[in-house]
Amino acid sequence: MLVYKRTYTWTTGGLLVLPAILVFTLFFVIPLLHVLLTSLHNYSQTSGVGDRWTTQNYAKFLRDPYYLGVLWRTIRISLVTTVVTLILGYPLAMVLAATKGRTRSWLILFLLAPLLVSMVIRAYGWVILLGTQGPVANLFHVLGLRTPTMLYTEFAIDLGMVHVFLAYMVLPILGSLENVDAAIVRAAANLGAGKWYTFRRVLLPLTLPGVSAGAVMVFSLTASSFVTPSILGGPRVPVMSELAYDQVVSVMNWPYGSAIGCILIVVTMLLLLIYAGVLRGRRGRTEGTVTSW
Repeated sequence: MLVYKRTYTWTTGGLLVLPAILVFTLFFVIPLLHVLLTSLHNYSQTSGVGDRWTTQNYAKFLRDPYYLGVLWRTIRISLVTTVVTLILGYPLAMVLAATKGRTRSWLILFLLAPLLVSMVIRAYGWVILLGTQGPVANLFHVLGLRTPTMLYTEFAIDLGMVHVFLAYMVLPILGSLENVDAAIVRAAANLGAGKWYTFRRVLLPLTLPGVSAGAVMVFSLTASSFVTPSILGGPRVPVMSELAYDQVVSVMNWPYGSAIGCILIVVTMLLLLIYAGVLRGRRGRTEGTVTSW
């Protein structure tokens, strides 16, 4: 009877998960494998993808300082966006966790408002703000200062990315903060710990899962973003997604564009795995400290 029940449970669970597995395989795994196989073919001027297997596309990318510079720029923008959203998002998440009632609802609405607007509209809004005739430039002019070049720079891309992905950092941290028992924080204060010490040794370790989830989402989405860098950076500040787009759409070199996409995926995954390992080690070192309280 016990064996039958266990078999029935596993069978039911498998049937429930099967649609999600099929959708994931059909719309993610198979296209990704197709991109990988395409990247291992030569370029054909007639059909786009040749019939000869080669790794020349990857060698071409790794030997060219220009493409390596674009890869480093993409990683740098992703790191800056992740760090800035964390610095801005953690205090905002703490405010949201401490706020109740209608005020909290309005704050969450303001936080999610950028997600309700098209990326193109948001990006062109920043173009207006940062343009040579925009409000920011006029403010510098009124103050008698030289107007710096803000549009079509990494700074503009970072600004647009932070605006777009701030909510992806705040919401996971907010969820972790709401799961923290307030009695633990009060106990730390009763034992003589100051606010900063309590935050660093008690609150932050307990909310590391939310920080980790937010950082992974922001970094991944920033690294693969296309619309915002294209509009705010333009051709002066290309990123990996733009290189892949140009190779596939403009040059029609599908194998090389696929190789660029695969390199971006591999580098992003490696960095996230390194981050997960460092975070796991830090979490293990701080668990004993939190438990001692």
